[in-house]
Amino acid sequence: MKHLQVACAIIENEGKVLATQRSNSMSLPLKWEFPGGKIDPFELSEDCLRRELIEELGLHINIGRALPPQTHHYPTFTVTLYPFVCTIESGEITLHEHTAAVWLPPEKLNTLDWAEADWPVIESYLSRLRAVSP
Repeated sequence: MKHLQVACAIIENEGKVLATQRSNSMSLPLKWEFPGGKIDPFELSEDCLRRELIEELGLHINIGRALPPQTHHYPTFTVTLYPFVCTIESGEITLHEHTAAVWLPPEKLNTLDWAEADWPVIESYLSRLRAVSP
């Protein structure tokens, strides 16, 4: 079974987080996800994330803290997500691969129909936010 290594960005801006919706032509069509992509052999996950966000969204990002990797087993493949909390350095969001993008307050992330692999990333992110909030 194929095992994908994927870097993904939890992009924060003014108290909100960016979610992107996969297009009809992608696997897991119309599911929401944190943007990112497959890590090439010998590529650092941070370098992958910078490359993918320029390709997919036209954004240059600042990469902050890493969250724990999360592995999910779909029926036909396995994916390990390497999430990073990021901010936008420059650029305007231009959807090259996705159908939609939305900024949501963290407490509203659970209102979207996320790809299953992203749920543990959301939980990890929210638990980190609760740990640092007064």
